[in-house]
Amino acid sequence: MHIVVPIKQVPETSDVHMDPVTGTMIRSGHTAIINPLDLYAIESALKLKDSIGATVSVLTMGPANAVKVLKEAMAMGCDAAVHLNDRRFAGSDTWSTSYVLSLAIGNLAPVDLIMTGERATDGDTGQVTPEIASWLDLPLVSFVSSISAVQDGFIEGERLIEEGYQRVRCSLPAVVSVVKEIGEPRLPTLRGKKRAMTYDIPVWTADDLDAENSYLGLKGSPTRVVRIGTPSVIRDATVIQASDEDSLKSAVSRLLDFLDEKGLLAGGEAHA
Repeated sequence: MHIVVPIKQVPETSDVHMDPVTGTMIRSGHTAIINPLDLYAIESALKLKDSIGATVSVLTMGPANAVKVLKEAMAMGCDAAVHLNDRRFAGSDTWSTSYVLSLAIGNLAPVDLIMTGERATDGDTGQVTPEIASWLDLPLVSFVSSISAVQDGFIEGERLIEEGYQRVRCSLPAVVSVVKEIGEPRLPTLRGKKRAMTYDIPVWTADDLDAENSYLGLKGSPTRVVRIGTPSVIRDATVIQASDEDSLKSAVSRLLDFLDEKGLLAGGEAHA
C-alpha cells in the first residue's frame, strides 16, 4: 500500500501579516513549522505503515525553506518526500494549490490512500483536501477520528460529526482527512533524523508536472482577497480577575449580578 500525505509549512507565530496589495500572507521573517494538524495525518499514515507495511510519501508545495518540514516528516518515519518548488506557484489560492498537489500525487502513482490534516492553521479554510479529491475524482472521507481496518480494497473507521460519530466504509483509492482524536503524533527519532539529513529530496517544478500555466500562482487563482481589516471591539468590557478564594467569590457574585441584570438567569433567582 502506498500512502501520500500532503503537508504544509505555516508560520510558528500567531503574529501573521497580510500583503494589502496581493491579499496573500507575508511568510518572510517567521519561523516555519509543519502545520500542526498535518502531524496527525502523518501519525495516521505511520500507524498504517507499522500495522500493514505501507509505504508513506510526503510532499509539500513551497519555497526552498519548505524542505525543512519534509525532513521533519521523514525523521518521524516517512519513507520518501517530494518538494514542489517553482516561482510560478507563488500566490496560489486553495484551488491552484490543490491542482498542483493533485498533479504531484498523480506522478507518485500508484497511490492507494491520501491522508491530510483537517485544515491548515494559517488559512483555516479546509478546502484543499476536498479539492484534491475533486481533481483526482476520488471519494473523500472527512474528519476521520479512528481507522479500524484497511483491507480488501476498503478503509473502515469512524468520522466525527456534530451528533457524535459515524461509522464509514470507503473503497480505495480514497482521500481521507483526520482530526486530533486519531492519535498523538510521535516524535522524530535519532535514526530518522540521520536518514532525513542524508536523503536527497527531489524538487519538482511546473514543467515536471506538465502543469497548465493558466492554473498556477496568483494569476491562475480564481479567488481574491478584496479587503483586509482588523476587527475592533465596539463595546466596553469589564475584566474580572480571580487570584484567590475571596476574589473568586467576588467574581462569581459580580457575574451572577450581570447575568441577572440581562435576564439570563432562569426564574431570576440569581442568589438563591
